[in-house]
Amino acid sequence: LMGLFEKRRFRKFLVYVANFDENDARTFEGVDPKKTTMRDVYKKFDLGQDVIDFTGHALALYRTDDYLDQPCQETINRIKLYSESLARYGKSPYLYPLYGLGELPQGFARLSAIYGGTYMLNKPIEEIVIENGKVVGVKSEGEVARCKQLICDPSYVSDRVTKVGQVIRVICILSHPIKNTNDANSCQIIIPQNQVNRKSDIYVCMISSAHNVAAQGKYIAIASTTVETADPEKEIKPALDLLEPIEQKFVSISDLFAPTDLGTESQIFISRTYDATTHFETTCDDIKDIYKRMMGSEFDFEEMKRKKNDIYGEEEQQ
Repeated sequence: LMGLFEKRRFRKFLVYVANFDENDARTFEGVDPKKTTMRDVYKKFDLGQDVIDFTGHALALYRTDDYLDQPCQETINRIKLYSESLARYGKSPYLYPLYGLGELPQGFARLSAIYGGTYMLNKPIEEIVIENGKVVGVKSEGEVARCKQLICDPSYVSDRVTKVGQVIRVICILSHPIKNTNDANSCQIIIPQNQVNRKSDIYVCMISSAHNVAAQGKYIAIASTTVETADPEKEIKPALDLLEPIEQKFVSISDLFAPTDLGTESQIFISRTYDATTHFETTCDDIKDIYKRMMGSEFDFEEMKRKKNDIYGEEEQQ
């Protein structure tokens, strides 16, 4: 993607980002983090369009180019987070659970049980019970589980959500790693929108037997993007071309919903549908947003760290 001189300029940019400290003006080099736009920062380091595309979309994980004309502080911090995450665990800034994403709810179930949560599995929901405009419980098989607050996804409350788009996902089974990835047994590929003349990025997530999700010698790649035309399969083609030859593929197109009810009155807090991204950034933002709507304040990660240190001691956290 980069010529020799571009590499040198990009390295300078990355060193600048690594040294950048919003509390130390000496690291700014004439940039005002609250006023200078990211577009101007790219200009300062003379970076070309291709590099700008992958820096904004694959490192900072922005989904549009709106960030270019906003103050650069957040973008610099996002790129810094990416490079610090990269240094943390070796070759990738991402973590993926062994045995697949189903391990996440399983881990949550264990944690929930420790704190006194009760799980009722395979229980059909008949209705959400509302009194005076406020949720009081959930009815299942003639019984009502009572509650003061309810968290659910859009499929349970079609009258309180609105359709905001569609996403196409293609699950592909391969017998080979993706070309030009040094035969990596897992990777994430983000194709920035400008590179394929689209308004949305295209995402590919590839995993394999290394994660206990596929048979030895098989690879699973999931390509996804936001639907923009009446021919979604053509839109996802640039990603599928990278995966050839594909043994088998499964295509699904699903609607995206967002809540119209913030939940402050009804105390029903509705999540957004999973979007096309493969890195869960937007999902984490949604969780933080639901917490804020429920509790009236931001989730305090520092407070959580302090509590952990009180229980385990700081040494063991290192």
